[in-house]
Amino acid sequence: MTRHLEATIETFPIAGVFTISRGSKTQAEVVTCQITEDGVTGRGECVPYRRYGETTEGVLAEIEAMKIPLRQGLDRATLQQEMKPGAARNAIDCALWDLEAKAGGRRVADLIGLPRPMPFDTAYTLSLATPQAMGEQARRNASRPLLKIKLGTEDDESRLRAVRESAPKARIIVDANEGWTEANLVFHLALAAELGVSLIEQPLPAGKDRMLAKIARPVPVCADESVHSTGDLRSLVDRYDAVNIKLDKTGGLTEAIRMKTEARRVGFKVMIGCMVGTSLAMAPAVLLAADADYADLDGPLLLAHDRENGLRYEGSSVFPPEPALWG
Repeated sequence: MTRHLEATIETFPIAGVFTISRGSKTQAEVVTCQITEDGVTGRGECVPYRRYGETTEGVLAEIEAMKIPLRQGLDRATLQQEMKPGAARNAIDCALWDLEAKAGGRRVADLIGLPRPMPFDTAYTLSLATPQAMGEQARRNASRPLLKIKLGTEDDESRLRAVRESAPKARIIVDANEGWTEANLVFHLALAAELGVSLIEQPLPAGKDRMLAKIARPVPVCADESVHSTGDLRSLVDRYDAVNIKLDKTGGLTEAIRMKTEARRVGFKVMIGCMVGTSLAMAPAVLLAADADYADLDGPLLLAHDRENGLRYEGSSVFPPEPALWG
């Protein structure tokens, strides 16, 4: 009995333009992995991220390089040793989970030993734009319980005030995407506290964030670019209050489960996050997000169209995946 692997690059248009402090994009490029055994196929999706030195072509090649090991019986445990954390391992790992579940007629939640996932609220992301445009985005989405706003400009104060004025009741996560500096960090933290921000994500560049250990943090601070897998956690306990676990960083659901458990053990709050991808990329993360402190799995809501059998969203509520999608 052999396994057959296929991997493809797919493109999904974004609804409008998605902008963060590092640039803009109008489409999501993803790599989809399918592993078939005895007529049963498991799927996984990953989103290569240039910030971490990944390209779609490079990730595709990494996945395809595992064809022979998979044919020879490579399992998830060995996969963690054979591939580094990142997008390519994520696609294969999630495809193997899906394959095992479908082959056994069970759900992945049951295989992990989790209760069946229930609907939960995700953050909804407001793209970086002018203060006026971000205020208008916030006004249109003011009924959502949790907004995540992209910042990291020379005038974040005007943008944050415009969003808060337009969405006075929403909880707000600020994501600076490494865009703040030691010179303006204290000011921005005080501003966030004044405006009732719930969480600040990655204010300083990864590797240049030691200042966070030396100052008061009136608003909890969450690591994103500074944290990838379980081994990173202990080095961050003095600087951060929460960690953003993304499967494209951890290299799949297997490592994400381990990382979430360890993050809780050492005292971090947990966000389950995503890159901009389709419901297939979100589905494995949904299993971890229902009891997380923060969920940020709105990728499909930012697309012009999603995959068939995609996740069901009602406002900001995310429902667990159906087997036709994953798991």
